[in-house]
Amino acid sequence: MTNNSTRRRFLKTAGVAGVAALAGCGGDGGDGGDGGDGGDGGMTETEGDGGDGGMTETETEAEVDTRLSWHAGGTGGTYFPLSNEFKTVVEDNTDFTLNVQSTGASVENVGNLASGDADFALIQNDIASFAKNGTGIDAFQDNAIENLRGVATLYPETITVVTLADTGITQLSDLSGATINTGDLGSGTQVNALQILEAVGISDFTEQNASFSQAADQLRNGDIDAAFVVGGWPVGAIEDLANTNDLVIVPIEGDNRQAVKDAASWFADDTIPAGTYTGIDEAVETVAVQAMIATNAEQPESTVEAVTAAIFDNVDDLSIKTDFISRESAQDGMSIELHPGAAAYFDA
Repeated sequence: MTNNSTRRRFLKTAGVAGVAALAGCGGDGGDGGDGGDGGDGGMTETEGDGGDGGMTETETEAEVDTRLSWHAGGTGGTYFPLSNEFKTVVEDNTDFTLNVQSTGASVENVGNLASGDADFALIQNDIASFAKNGTGIDAFQDNAIENLRGVATLYPETITVVTLADTGITQLSDLSGATINTGDLGSGTQVNALQILEAVGISDFTEQNASFSQAADQLRNGDIDAAFVVGGWPVGAIEDLANTNDLVIVPIEGDNRQAVKDAASWFADDTIPAGTYTGIDEAVETVAVQAMIATNAEQPESTVEAVTAAIFDNVDDLSIKTDFISRESAQDGMSIELHPGAAAYFDA
């Protein structure tokens, strides 16, 4: 199936079904997240609230108010492990508990926030802008997510184009005619991949849609020629692949990089340092978007302020992306309206 036909099918389906339908996609890939079976053992809405001599209605509501649903991404990237570190610092420093769930990431997470199925989520700043303004992709065209609010930006999400040495692919033009995994259907990774391929004039390829971890298996098995991965380096699925195979990271540089940035203003220059992955001995030029925490307008100001404070007052307790995550940089690249609770923390 070609890029154009697949892209039209995805965007048409997303637009017709609406963003609410994307919230039910599930999945275990996309946007630096980590997928899996969803959730971390937290009780469901119907579990554990009754019992002999059960709670009063007021006590039940109070307990529910302290349980927050945090939607991450697929298991092969950065969103999920980072979200679990956020879970630890929030639970250590507030009365809230976080139920971290794996999802298809950005686009799906926006739908979950819009419907109230998620209280907080990690998304890309470009997807946030599309959603809030009702533009950019058909999933949001004339269907603006009015209740989407920003909390903080976190770190650059590097676009990594991965292949194996035996494919002979060394530059973007070699992707013409290839079979490419562009990320989970409906993910920010897929959106970015299609934007980049279109910007550099590649339209003749077969598109596959799967999580980062599944894409790594596809590369090992020779089922695909290349994969797009969007996430903060090092991405776990790429690390694992590099430890067992001769890896090639295809650069986005020179005229190609300029074409990508001209086509979409949210792309910025980025570099994958030498040694980030086994066998990658030279730095690789590419582009990046920005990861961010989002919530919805319905979240109480006090809740958002407490969660934001717990994270940014305890950055030293994090181990992932600590070179980038800070109170001082947390509004860099913020692409949507800030939630009043987050504003109260950062303005204090």
